Amino acid sequence: MIRITLVTVLLFFVAGITGAQAIEVKEMVFCPTIEERVPVQPDSIFHDTVEKVYCYTRITGAADSTSIFHVWYHEEVEKARVELTIRSADWRTWSSKKILVGWTGIWRVDILLPDGKLLRSKEFLVKPATE
Repeated sequence: MIRITLVTVLLFFVAGITGAQAIEVKEMVFCPTIEERVPVQPDSIFHDTVEKVYCYTRITGAADSTSIFHVWYHEEVEKARVELTIRSADWRTWSSKKILVGWTGIWRVDILLPDGKLLRSKEFLVKPATE
């Protein structure tokens, strides 16, 4: 009888772990500025006169304090890797990248877990202001 109870408790425990909510990217937008923790003028196309581009991210499902990484790529070359701490089950965070003159073209940000698992990837375009 004790063995059956122990097996039942173990099964409920394992079911609870596998049924736990996974970390998920609920929102990912690019914008030229953030005010009061809100992205301003989100877009996917920016002129090369923009000072910075922000990657604003809303993460859900974190059980404990954990980290994610924003990995910034320009034309497939990694330009920055920013570690961001997630402190609750519904957390907003962001990183930014200064855009230098001549850094036109396709940019991408990958959102990764500490183990390298890709949560989401998204692209934006920086084009010359004359276009």
